[in-house]
Amino acid sequence: MVDQHLIDVMKKLQAESKQRKFLESVELAVNLKDIDLSNPKNRIQEEIVLPNGRGKQIKVGVFGSSEMAVKAKGVADVIIQPDEIETLASNKAKARKFAGQSDFFLAEAPLMPTIGKRLGVVLAPRGKMPKPIPPGSDPKAAVEKLRSSVTVRTRDRKTFHLPIGTKDMPPEKLAENLDAVLKRLMTKLERGKLNIQSAYVKTTMGPSYKVM
Repeated sequence: MVDQHLIDVMKKLQAESKQRKFLESVELAVNLKDIDLSNPKNRIQEEIVLPNGRGKQIKVGVFGSSEMAVKAKGVADVIIQPDEIETLASNKAKARKFAGQSDFFLAEAPLMPTIGKRLGVVLAPRGKMPKPIPPGSDPKAAVEKLRSSVTVRTRDRKTFHLPIGTKDMPPEKLAENLDAVLKRLMTKLERGKLNIQSAYVKTTMGPSYKVM
């Protein structure tokens, strides 16, 4: 069961936020404490599946051979075959644009070293290095999972943000997404809840509401 407090916060957020000409995301901001993020082992980079999805279309790209490309057709938003990797890597502007057009990437495991060497400089800083999948496998399940996922990425900063849905989602579903993120985060922190100084939710352009 989700804490009623979280549902009430979401209801208040929706009721008090102004109408915009675009669909606002609902974002979570977390402030950590008593943790040394200058030490890489204490940093968090985690994909969390939201139980009710992101509330909007999430784009996933797949790096794969011709067999994988056939299976990914109609499932992935972008398909990159091995001979296209070098073409992308040779044009930095094109590579940056490519990296920005998808939220997540998958890749056949044997391609990972090449992708890391040729496109890592573009993908890694954005937290978009592909998730490896077995050669020739059906990527559908992995793609669908990523479409409902968000990335928690602290780097060396004690404050970080991530989307948990959109303003038009039912408050109960937003609260469930929020609850899932907070619980997963606590399992990754050395001292759990004690490492969280505060947490707030807000719409893209709206005020913040404290949840912790």
